[in-house]
Amino acid sequence: MADSSKLGREAVPTVPVMKILVTGATGKVGSRLSERLAGRGDRVRALVRDPARAEALRGAGVELVRGDLLDPASLAAAVRGVDAVVHCAAFFRGASPEEAHAVNDTGTRHLATAAREARVARFVFTSTGLVYGPKAGRVVDEDEPCAPSAAYPVSKLAAERFLLGLEGIDVRVLRLPFVYGDGDPHIEEIVPFMRGFPPTQRMSLGHHADVAQAVTRLLDAPAPAQRIYNVVDDEAPTLATLYASVGAPPPDGSTAERAVDFDVEMDGRRIREDLGFRPRYPRLADALADHAAK
Repeated sequence: MADSSKLGREAVPTVPVMKILVTGATGKVGSRLSERLAGRGDRVRALVRDPARAEALRGAGVELVRGDLLDPASLAAAVRGVDAVVHCAAFFRGASPEEAHAVNDTGTRHLATAAREARVARFVFTSTGLVYGPKAGRVVDEDEPCAPSAAYPVSKLAAERFLLGLEGIDVRVLRLPFVYGDGDPHIEEIVPFMRGFPPTQRMSLGHHADVAQAVTRLLDAPAPAQRIYNVVDDEAPTLATLYASVGAPPPDGSTAERAVDFDVEMDGRRIREDLGFRPRYPRLADALADHAAK
């Protein structure tokens, strides 16, 4: 087992080694998660469309299997013999509504159906806090009605609802905030995209280490199934604070109407109460102090 301090402040209980399929393993969340799972001793298999792009994962001890969410026949080999699926693959920026639906909703249905047919015990789906829709900065928990308008969260919410209604497989949904840290240039990348957003608007954050901790807790806990969890830091900084962390001037508020779909803060109490989650980096300031924000 790896040092539990890498997953959170509280030790994650020792559990039997699992064989886990991770999708989206060449992406920001999936690549870091795959390495952490392999590092704690799990046998990790990554679903990839192009194995040549995933050689770094092979070097970390991750098995590669070729497949595509849009090709159901290619998924049987990927799910065969695994104990759990962690589904991180998604199409976000640059996706048309049709493309977002195809990958994020239909592709998820293909994967979950294949997993159930292979008698996979558990399916962890990484969704997004954007499924709540515009909330004018209000803090929302998992019981909040969802009303997204943008194509990406609409497609993720459709996938959530399909999964939670699927019988014969234990589903846990993890709604992610804006994820950062671990060498991920995510903060720098959103600076131009949100340049016109209001500088006082707040952004729910989660460090990659804490996303990994949350996933492991969902994998390891025997119950509850068919459950949705927000994973989020204790503090949502303003965009001005977030920009300052990478040396950028604050956004200027010139296109505030574009910010509406992102104006929601997530409540993270449920995963703390149910599963004992405690973020290693409760605030952006903690990650900065530990030189772990970039």
